[in-house]
Amino acid sequence: MDGTVIKSTGSRYLVNCDGQIYECLLKGKIRLEGRKTTNPVAVGDRVKVVRDENGECSIQTIYPRKNYIIRKSINLSKQAQIIASNLDQAVLIATLVSPRTSLGFIDRFLVTAEAYSIPAKLLFNKCDMLNKDLLDLQDEIIAIYEKAGYPCYKVSSYSKQEVDALSALFKDKTTLITGHSGVGKSTFINALQPGLDLKTGEISSAHAKGMHTTTFAELHPLDFGGNIIDTPGIKELGLVEMKKEEVGHYFPEIRERMNDCKFNNCIHVNEPKCAVIAAVEAGEISEERYQSYLGILSGEEMDWKEWD
Repeated sequence: MDGTVIKSTGSRYLVNCDGQIYECLLKGKIRLEGRKTTNPVAVGDRVKVVRDENGECSIQTIYPRKNYIIRKSINLSKQAQIIASNLDQAVLIATLVSPRTSLGFIDRFLVTAEAYSIPAKLLFNKCDMLNKDLLDLQDEIIAIYEKAGYPCYKVSSYSKQEVDALSALFKDKTTLITGHSGVGKSTFINALQPGLDLKTGEISSAHAKGMHTTTFAELHPLDFGGNIIDTPGIKELGLVEMKKEEVGHYFPEIRERMNDCKFNNCIHVNEPKCAVIAAVEAGEISEERYQSYLGILSGEEMDWKEWD
């Protein structure tokens, strides 16, 4: 039987085969071969399932992936994990409060999506909690990302009308939804697809950060067409290793100008006649995005220093 992996618990996988859900083990050969990530099978994978005479089901084949998105562990192991595969788009839910999502985190997410050719969108949640100054700041941030070519949306997950207005964004697409713990991913998904009853969590008052409520990535079908892949909250997003000269390719506004630089190997830091630096000075590329680019080159994450 062919099916789609809808949940991984680390050792067992739930696979949807034409509406029938099977709990599957992973065949040893697949588990060991070509291990470059912590998980050989990911949510969203198309797989072949075989059931033996005892009724045990196992994944025998993983079909080629259209795409996938990876996060790298920030600890010393440096291992990478496939978050999900076969995506039509990835949506980052960001918040200005409870918790605050840094611009550096947003940019690392966008760079990761660009690196794996996955269209990305930004959804700013908890708009009902913002005062006028924060609403103005949110509009400034949205202007930065829309100028770079990323669609941005504003919502309060507790407003059914606002959530329903965004349903067309997800219709007939397989969408990865991610973000920090506490930004309201589960609340938003519950509103988008009533009846799921995903567990929602409280915000830690000590650190204004969310507490994990989703343990493993899981795919949920939408009644109006399409699928949502809910993911555990990500505290930090380590980038998979890339060469310095590659980083600019994952910033669309840099990519479209880099061929106009004087030198083919320009990395847009202090080279003469750099078209990217000229665009920053002319205001065509936002200073915030450019500083984030420099931060990724140097291995440092830019936070909200420019907004303090």
